Amino acid sequence: MARMHSKKKGKSRSKRPVVKVAPDWVEYPAHEAEELVVKLCKEGLTPTAIGLKLRDVHGVPSVKNVCGKSVVKILKGQKQEIGYPDDILNLIRRAIGMRRHLEKNKQDKHNKTKLIHVESKIKRLSRYYRRTGRLPADWVYDPEKAKLLVK
Repeated sequence: MARMHSKKKGKSRSKRPVVKVAPDWVEYPAHEAEELVVKLCKEGLTPTAIGLKLRDVHGVPSVKNVCGKSVVKILKGQKQEIGYPDDILNLIRRAIGMRRHLEKNKQDKHNKTKLIHVESKIKRLSRYYRRTGRLPADWVYDPEKAKLLVK
């Protein structure tokens, strides 16, 4: 599938296994993996960082395959505060960095174009998250307020 704002076709990387069952070599049963997710959330990690830590340190390849639920659903079931979604925060950080670059380099036309692309992705994602209820219904992307959000 083609990329949205480039002429490239896609990314070459390893694919997840098709089988949706936990492998035999996973040491943690479902309830222990859920306890680890809650413990890592209390340490202040985001859901993405929790999944990476479980994969790299604890040997849990996929939380969803082991527990039957995603990290976000586990945290919602345990009444843990999730905050803003990771993907939109990463895009906001990127847009802030691009704006900071444009303050110093006003003639950088490529960066201006890519900033427009990143901000359109932010607006598109925010529309989706408002519709699904993960963002407040009146949330609007504002570059000045976004600096405070990310800090």
